[in-house]
Amino acid sequence: MADILSAYSAEVDRATAELARVKEEIAKVIVGQTDVIEGVLICLVAGGHVLLEGVPGLGKTTLLRTLSHVLDLRYSRIQFTPDLMPGDIVGSMIMENDEHGHKSLRFQPGPIFANLVLADEINRATPKTQSALLEAMQERTVTSGTSSYSLEAPFLVMATQNPIEMEGTYPLPEAQLDRFLMKILVTYPSREDLNRIVEVTTKRDEVELRPVMNREQIAALKAFCRQVIVAPHVQNYAIELIMATQPGTRGASELTNRYIRYGSSPRGAQALIECGRVLALMRGRMHLSIDDVAAVAPSVLRHRIILNFDAHADGETTESLLEKILKGVASSS
Repeated sequence: MADILSAYSAEVDRATAELARVKEEIAKVIVGQTDVIEGVLICLVAGGHVLLEGVPGLGKTTLLRTLSHVLDLRYSRIQFTPDLMPGDIVGSMIMENDEHGHKSLRFQPGPIFANLVLADEINRATPKTQSALLEAMQERTVTSGTSSYSLEAPFLVMATQNPIEMEGTYPLPEAQLDRFLMKILVTYPSREDLNRIVEVTTKRDEVELRPVMNREQIAALKAFCRQVIVAPHVQNYAIELIMATQPGTRGASELTNRYIRYGSSPRGAQALIECGRVLALMRGRMHLSIDDVAAVAPSVLRHRIILNFDAHADGETTESLLEKILKGVASSS
């Protein structure tokens, strides 16, 4: 029995060390933004997609390109613009002539066929084009005509968007927002981080990155995360947190009923558990804690809550309400 426990503990240490090495390698290029790096890595291992929101120039594009080098994965970038068409994303049928002059149709895969897909400034495209990502994100397939094509695992869409108040942007449809496992806010760097960014980016020699993991190791790590134990009281905490965002339910607070129009869907509860498991493993544990769930809750829930007019009129934001909801659920647990 002792040998089994020792081997299991060694496996946990190995997985935790692998995740730490990935973060350290990324940190050679991405200065600061520790929470952003951790969140994107959580989504990749958990098998979900991530939405990054921040003003241009904060390194969102560089992050995914760096991740592709460190994990030895295929990377593609789609620049979303108002004139982008769905076929520019998923691909289209093209006419070909063979050596005998016979014509035939062949599917030409679009840039969605990669392991890491950067949907840059996704909210600059029209809702119709944004929706072209829905099937790929949820089903991991692309349909063209009567044929369906599978996407290779791992598959991560990292979409970036400018704050919605900026000119020339379209709000993302609620159905598409719910497909993102996390929404992470990318903030301005501190003075120290900005000084380090200038030093790194103005050097004559570029930083050399080495692959730390590959597809097979990522798949094994994802399967290992599913073994992280979820105690009943931790699962109940996650469920209470979701119900606390849903107006009109038994767990809803006065603030929720007053300011929230729509709360989180059941996907939110699933995301809390899946993301929390990866975070627990990053912290060297094989059991999920309430602190893990609370740590990932803002990124998991901020895009799954829709506020009403009263909230905007009274100056409430999703962030301020989530902070109060988390405190309320913690005090009642």
